[in-house]
Amino acid sequence: MNNVVWIHYALYHGNQSAVNGKPISALHRVLCTNRRINHHSIFQFISLNAIFSWYYCSSMMVHKIDIKNLDLPALTKWVTQYGQKPYRAKQLFKWIYQHRVESFEEMTDIAVSFRHQLSTIAEISQLQLQTKQISADGTRKYLFTLSDNNSIESVLIPDNDRLTVCISTQVGCALNCAFCLTGKSGFIRNLTSAEIVNQVLAVDTDAKSLRTETRQRSRLIPQNATRVVTNIVLMGMGEPLLNFTNVVRAIRILSAPEGYNFSPKHITVSTVGIIPKLYALAKENTNVNLAISLNATTDEQRNYLMPIHKKTSIEQLFQAIRAYPLPKRRRITFEYVLIAGINDSLADAHRLGKLLQGIRCKINLIPFNEIPGCEFKRPSAETVLRFQQALVDQNYTVLIRESRGQDIFAACGQLRAKGQRSINEGQPSC
Repeated sequence: MNNVVWIHYALYHGNQSAVNGKPISALHRVLCTNRRINHHSIFQFISLNAIFSWYYCSSMMVHKIDIKNLDLPALTKWVTQYGQKPYRAKQLFKWIYQHRVESFEEMTDIAVSFRHQLSTIAEISQLQLQTKQISADGTRKYLFTLSDNNSIESVLIPDNDRLTVCISTQVGCALNCAFCLTGKSGFIRNLTSAEIVNQVLAVDTDAKSLRTETRQRSRLIPQNATRVVTNIVLMGMGEPLLNFTNVVRAIRILSAPEGYNFSPKHITVSTVGIIPKLYALAKENTNVNLAISLNATTDEQRNYLMPIHKKTSIEQLFQAIRAYPLPKRRRITFEYVLIAGINDSLADAHRLGKLLQGIRCKINLIPFNEIPGCEFKRPSAETVLRFQQALVDQNYTVLIRESRGQDIFAACGQLRAKGQRSINEGQPSC
């Protein structure tokens, strides 16, 4: 046998013996008994050993699971696979989502041996804050960097006795709605459940600087609460129902009493209305609020503004909406972006009223927030008020939702797009 190959053979079996707990070095045995091996062969061996060591160590590496990607039932099953009692899952949930620990070593009521084991097989992920901006109106905009260097946005919106966090569910968006900046950057990937949950945790931690003032005003936050956020809306980057599994899991993680303990009645999922997923969400019994981004009263209008609608019709959409199980004293929210000369006429208002007949709902009118490079314009204040009054006359609750944080790029996708432009400055165009 070639001397160098013989040495590698010996080293491999020596490592295998060590892995199997046998304190014997096959390499040492070969070096002591095989006189054909000279120093030159040993030096030849070193370069090949580097390759072998990389391969061997790679095969022994353990892929760590992000523990924040597991809801409580999944975490319970996971810990039992490692010989632990089911109650360990509840302990982990409490440490992570109530005490907000960042390492397993901080979990003092868990056995040291299991903490050490957890450190080798799991991780507690965090988001990296890239940029934070604070508006004159109190709105806070966050740009987070993900582990793959993609970025997402979250917004904290203070309003009287509420602190609402608006979170993203995808990096980019595949829908390409004509009035939305996020869609212009295209779709990159879905967020994991951990990345969705971590937005809430990161913003809530930052918002604790508002704790005293908010708790004095708010009836929604118990005095012993470890959180200050009062409402969660999935209205940021992306379409939540196109990331269905991860979004539902994130909702269950956030609402678990053993963890973050956030009431589902203060969580709202906003969607353009992916019809099969609306029916699927109804079966999940998450008990969250539903908001529909409608923005049009005819198929022709909606096809133009929201290309995803070409696959369906307003009639089919409203069949799914009417089938959604609405808890008592809850209403579906309809979001309607008003765009000058497109969908802001009195005829549109009357058609909208007819579409919503028999549905417990409220309507949020959102005057278009003009963005660079977009041909759409914001309607006049008189037009907005006239549209609102036409719906009020049909006995609907209608709110005009003004854009917040306009001085800090707080509209969806603006801060991320600004960052991308900064990165691309000075680079040649294609």
